[in-house]
Amino acid sequence: MFTDFFENLRSKGLRVTLGEFLTLHEALDKGLCTGSLTEFYYISRMILVKSETDYDKFDSAFEECFKGVKHETEVGSMMLRWLDKSDMQELFNEHAKDHLNKMEGLNIDKEDVETKFKDRLKDQDTEHNGGSFWIGTMGKTSFGNMGGNVGGVRVGGQTGYQSAFSVVGARKFKDFRDDKTITNREFQLAFRKLRQFSARLDIPERELDIENTIDKTCLNGGFLQIEMKKPRKNAVKLLMLMDSGGTMIPYTRLLNDLFQAVSKSNHFKDVKCYYFHNCIYSKVYKTPECEYGDWVDLQWLFRNTDSDYKVIIVGDAAMAPEELYSDTGNYRGPNDGLSGYEWLKLLKKHYKKSVWLNPKMAIGHAPWREAETAVKEMFPMFRLTIDGLNRAMAILMTNR
Repeated sequence: MFTDFFENLRSKGLRVTLGEFLTLHEALDKGLCTGSLTEFYYISRMILVKSETDYDKFDSAFEECFKGVKHETEVGSMMLRWLDKSDMQELFNEHAKDHLNKMEGLNIDKEDVETKFKDRLKDQDTEHNGGSFWIGTMGKTSFGNMGGNVGGVRVGGQTGYQSAFSVVGARKFKDFRDDKTITNREFQLAFRKLRQFSARLDIPERELDIENTIDKTCLNGGFLQIEMKKPRKNAVKLLMLMDSGGTMIPYTRLLNDLFQAVSKSNHFKDVKCYYFHNCIYSKVYKTPECEYGDWVDLQWLFRNTDSDYKVIIVGDAAMAPEELYSDTGNYRGPNDGLSGYEWLKLLKKHYKKSVWLNPKMAIGHAPWREAETAVKEMFPMFRLTIDGLNRAMAILMTNR
């Protein structure tokens, strides 16, 4: 029973075991779901999903398997098309800002609204806009979107008054996923893991040493004896090398968030950031425009940054094979007699810890992306997602 459901969950990346699936069958046998699809949804999610980061994957698999089953709050595709007035959303958002005070002191009977919503779903067979009874848009009804009623059930559309107690037709947990691309906040949280504290810095002893103060005070017959120590500072030094232009243009905003996160992370001992186009050759650029001559020699970088710098390379590794393997494959500047592959090997050899973050990394070894496969074999490569970034930070902080 429900074999397709089990296989669909696995195909979405959910690590559902056979034992957990048998537990779900046991729950059904004991009557924990009284013929309700909603109850089955919550019971199966509770048993099969181990983390809230997988809620969206579960919802997607559940929808695919049971979309043909009619239940009391199901909204069909025709209804969602009727309610799609995205061209009016911006105008409504401006109007909504002036009416947020309506939310204060509301006393809404949620059960009554939900009962009426189910009744409308059963009976409605046409599109409605501006009314006060049916599920529609821009009206006074409690159901739909962009209406003047505060408190109700939003169906489709975007939030306006932010007062709906129920939202139908929305993927509520898509922001919980750890395989989605990330924002400035997630970057900053991940970079906090790059901490390697040291008190061996040449700085004054100006931080209270609580343990030594207690020990010295006890040995001093109870008379307070203050002891100070050098404050611990993060000793991590970071080198960022980011691909710019070409196939990376769609990820400009993502790279900007990454750069801003690094700039705001003031706990590093040192941060250096340079740019390249497609592959790293004998020069790295000072700005993302990668203008000819506005660069520094990679050998100079080796001489001026020691091997303890932790290196994060960001790029899609999408280049022609000759750009990687030919000693004349650099379209924007000199190679200085070596191929991009050889320069990458020198970089890998010089620094103890380096990782590659890829915003569109192919899964497995893609034969049509020869360069990416070669780079992936040289550097630990992770997709630029929350999960990928966290795994990359863990690699950079290992002692091996």
